[in-house]
Amino acid sequence: MKLWYQSMSRQKEWGSYNKVLREILDKVKDRDTEIEVHGITKVGGLADQYRYLEYLETGEVMENVQIAMKRGFDAFLIGNIGDPGIRECREIANFPVLGLCENALHLACMMGANFSLVTINEKFTPRIVENVTRYQLEKRLAAVNRMSLDRINDLDAGFTDKKAGKRILTQFLKAADKNVEEGAEVVIAAGGVVMAMLAHYGVHEASRGTPILNGITALVKMGEMAVKLDRIMGGRFTSKRLQYAPPGSDQIDEIRKYYGDVYPTVKSKSQKK
Repeated sequence: MKLWYQSMSRQKEWGSYNKVLREILDKVKDRDTEIEVHGITKVGGLADQYRYLEYLETGEVMENVQIAMKRGFDAFLIGNIGDPGIRECREIANFPVLGLCENALHLACMMGANFSLVTINEKFTPRIVENVTRYQLEKRLAAVNRMSLDRINDLDAGFTDKKAGKRILTQFLKAADKNVEEGAEVVIAAGGVVMAMLAHYGVHEASRGTPILNGITALVKMGEMAVKLDRIMGGRFTSKRLQYAPPGSDQIDEIRKYYGDVYPTVKSKSQKK
């Protein structure tokens, strides 16, 4: 199977992270799984903790899900903790679309009676908690504590500079241990780069043996499972009943007149004849 892993980072600005990300994906994927990593190439790819900048980047994500369909990919994985464009991509796509945050939250609910988050900084925190509410899992959220990395691209040095890596991991584990003290049974690093760093340094648990769910690994394995289920279910993994339903054939021609070649899976009435 072929999986499209959509990073929200600009490849050159996040060189060490992208190298480690590739290593993680190759290590955890099944032998017959092919994963292509795609970053942001048009606008941004550096500071998506800010809502406006995330908005500017999300357009490329939605363009890429259509490219992935045309190229024959089996699933689209959004490797960003904000899950940018996940609902829109599901409305567009005819294959499974999974997001780093939603996937991690639901899996954590199977690992423990509750979960907790370690966010990267104060600015990021409300954005991620908002996701928890959107997925209606706020009753399972035991605690949220944060690190203090306001300039998130400083994280990249943690992969090559052992002192920087130690400082970052110390911050993370301090926040994770606070979560445990507040009753958390599972810890989630609320940031793809931090997840990669934890995997890179082999960190999988907080105090009292509390598991740290690595969202990158979980996203790949759940992506593979989603593809297999989609095949068993005859392409019905994603419901097109209401939330993710695209426009019907009776209006697609009019829509394309004003929006361009959108919703490639929808055939117009003339195409059906």
